[in-house]
Amino acid sequence: MALDDQGWVIGARRIESPNCDERPPGEAIRLVVIHAISLPPGQFGGDDVFRLFTNTLDPSAHPFFACIAGLRVSAHFLIRRDGQLVQFVSGDRRAWHAGVSCWRGRERCNDFSLGIELEGDDFHSFTAAQYRVLRRLIAGLRTRYPIEGLAAHSDIAPGRKTDPGPHFDWHKLALNGTRVL
Repeated sequence: MALDDQGWVIGARRIESPNCDERPPGEAIRLVVIHAISLPPGQFGGDDVFRLFTNTLDPSAHPFFACIAGLRVSAHFLIRRDGQLVQFVSGDRRAWHAGVSCWRGRERCNDFSLGIELEGDDFHSFTAAQYRVLRRLIAGLRTRYPIEGLAAHSDIAPGRKTDPGPHFDWHKLALNGTRVL
C-alpha cells in the first residue's frame, strides 16, 4: 500500500478524526500498535466506531455508549471484518489511541506510534481478509516510517487493556514464512 506525501494511504476510505494533534518535534515513528474494537461490544459492521472516532456517538443509542461518550480517541486506521481499510488520522500526526502506555522503557506511545484497530474483540477470531490487509498496510507503512516493532495494545498498557485479545494470531502476520517485523 502506498502513502501520499501527507501520510494518507492511497485508496483507503478516509474519515478524518479531530482526535489527533502534532507529534513532538523530531519524533520518529518507531512502533505499530495493534488494537481491536467493536461497538456495541461484540457487534460488527455498523458505523459506531466511526462515530466514536469523530465525536458523534449518541450516548442514548446503546447502554454502553453512555460510558464512553466523553472519550476523545482515534486510531490511525481501522480494518473492518471484510478487509475494508478506513483511515482516520494521517500517519504523520499523533492519533490518540494508546493512552497511558510504555514500550521498551519509553512512555507516551502515541508520540512515536501508529495505531491500527481491527474490527473485533476478545471472543472472536479475526478474518483472513483482515490479516491480508494488515500485512499489506504494515509493509506500506514501513516504506515511509522507520518502524522497529509491533505491539499489542495489551503489551504497552498491561492490566489496563486486553486487545487485540487471545484470538489475534501473530503468526498470520508472517510473509512467506518471515515475520513482518
